Amino acid sequence: MSREGATGTDTRAKSSAGLFRGEAIDCDVHVAVPAMKVLVPYLDDYWREAVTVRGLDRHNMNLTGQPANAPINARPDWRPKQGNPGTDLPTLQNQLDAFGTKFAILNCMYGAQALHHEDMAAAFCGAVNDWLAREWLDKDARLRASIVLPIQNPQNCVKEIEKRAGDKRFVQVLIPAMGEMTLGRRYYWPIYEACEKHGLPVGVHAGSTYRFAPASVGWFSYAFEDYVSQAGAFENQLLSLVAEGVFAKFPALKVVFMESGFAWLPPFLWRANKTWRGVRAETPWVKQEPAVIIRERVRVTLQPVDAPIDGGALERTIEQIGSDDMLLFSTDFPHWHFDGLDALPDTLSPALRKKILLDNPLATYSRLRESAPKEIRP
Repeated sequence: MSREGATGTDTRAKSSAGLFRGEAIDCDVHVAVPAMKVLVPYLDDYWREAVTVRGLDRHNMNLTGQPANAPINARPDWRPKQGNPGTDLPTLQNQLDAFGTKFAILNCMYGAQALHHEDMAAAFCGAVNDWLAREWLDKDARLRASIVLPIQNPQNCVKEIEKRAGDKRFVQVLIPAMGEMTLGRRYYWPIYEACEKHGLPVGVHAGSTYRFAPASVGWFSYAFEDYVSQAGAFENQLLSLVAEGVFAKFPALKVVFMESGFAWLPPFLWRANKTWRGVRAETPWVKQEPAVIIRERVRVTLQPVDAPIDGGALERTIEQIGSDDMLLFSTDFPHWHFDGLDALPDTLSPALRKKILLDNPLATYSRLRESAPKEIRP
């Protein structure tokens, strides 16, 4: 899979599009809030005044993990002529056309999820969701979105879920992988209850609110360390969801890990099974091996791939995971570590290719199935 820049993009677009045959569902596409001013119309009077009085209009609340002007933040061929990466609809539409994408799920990673002020977080997350609906979903029928949740307060999260549940274009909820506690804790269970009620998977995306050091041994010095550590955070969250009984309590709930990688799953599943057999008496609600539960209830997005890049090695990794149902196609548009138009190895078997591109996403997102053309429904 190539990590080239813009050179040769048009040729690759023509050759790669044929591999997808108009049947791709992209489960991780990033859009960004271009400026605070675009959210102001979606705030109530109190918060519109607060933006001015507090000088919030000088800050965009974009997460610093993806600095807008950093060259590595976006592939050159996916950077718009004007504005920050992920802010331009025509640029995204060009990418969707290149893949023949049926649906693309927008994940807006926004700094409001990291605020300490619970009410402010709720107000701005709500504004982001309104902005996504009006400025993106209304303008292209292929687009779907994740509900940006004010994860600081589960009750506010439930209110936001209930507010958006009637709009079937919102197909899951979005929370960062690292917050104030592990996601299996009962503190978060009202969120999962609301998600199960409305058929919304819980989307957990790489990222942190940085309430605590991202590693158990303290703070890192470099972005390289932080990036690699994300896989460990996903392991912790996955184990928490299983051990705390989330999947037992909410039998219809699905969880999607985004930008988590997946090559770490085989040794994790083996170790989880081995340990569970010895200490399962303390978690009687975990009635099956963790690997069985995870294969049924958890899905992971493809990009950025952390497995060997040739198709044979990728297929062997999936075989070691023990399920070809878990992997969902994604591009991670527009980030540099997105593999561009070579996002899916052309050496994969046709059956596995179809599962990753189309069947697995449709099986995961019930709201996509409801609106998908009959000819591509499973």
